[in-house]
Amino acid sequence: MLEKVGASHILITHTEAPEATSRRSREEALTEIERIREVLEGGSEFDELARSVSDCPSRNKGGYLGKFGRGQMVSSFETAAFALEIGDKSDVIETEFGYHIIYRNE
Repeated sequence: MLEKVGASHILITHTEAPEATSRRSREEALTEIERIREVLEGGSEFDELARSVSDCPSRNKGGYLGKFGRGQMVSSFETAAFALEIGDKSDVIETEFGYHIIYRNE
């Protein structure tokens, strides 16, 4: 059986990301995702925060991406998601799409 994880994320994009609609610079996006990480550490609910701040369409589902196996996500995102234990949140992860915080829920 293939190993799969279920995860949610918060994505903050910047002007250098492909298909970006954001007007944030890369530096502004990094500052914003670091602020969001601090808010999460303060006890905010991941899904509620994702709904209000994430730039990904998955925000409508609290950032939930569903279950995925290896090879389905970009490398740095996949590596971080598979390294998490259920209930853990990642540090800030950078991909070509912007900056992410990942929450492994399954």
